[in-house]
Parts: sequence; structure tokens; C-alpha cells
Amino acid sequence: MMTIRTTRTTVTFKHPFALRGYDGVLPAGDYRVLTDEELIDGLSFLAYRRVATLIFPLAVLPDSPGMFAIEPEDLAAAQARDLAASA
Repeated sequence: MMTIRTTRTTVTFKHPFALRGYDGVLPAGDYRVLTDEELIDGLSFLAYRRVATLIFPLAVLPDSPGMFAIEPEDLAAAQARDLAASA
């Protein structure tokens, strides 16, 4: 039996932004990020590996995307760019 855990977080972008895996620019706003991890069996300690990270807007906006897969590193880079644009 495979054990999956899901972490839910909310990220806020103050400026429009781009993410690899999505063609175009995403609007500023709040986004839900879901990260699924599966338990690695056979170890003497608990360990998980990430199997998917998904993002979707919390508000229904015209032309907003549905849920799509992203890489955590791409999300972190987009957040850093958003923060730098606010400085």
C-alpha cells in the first residue's frame, strides 16, 4: 500500500508572473499549491519523495488557468522575482 501525504499552501503574487509549464503570464493574486509526497518503504526511518506539485488560482478570473503541474524550484524563482519587483 502506497502512503501519500498532501501539503497545501497559499502563495500570493503582487505582480503578474510566469512559470515554466504554462504559456503566458499569470495574473497577480492568491494561488493554492498542492504538493503530494509518497512514503519511501523499506527504510529504518520515515522518508518521503515528492511526486507532484500543482498550482491553481484561488479566485476565478477571466483567462485564469486551471490546475497545472509545476516544479518547486520554478515557483521559488517566481516568488523571488515578485519580491524583487516590490522592492
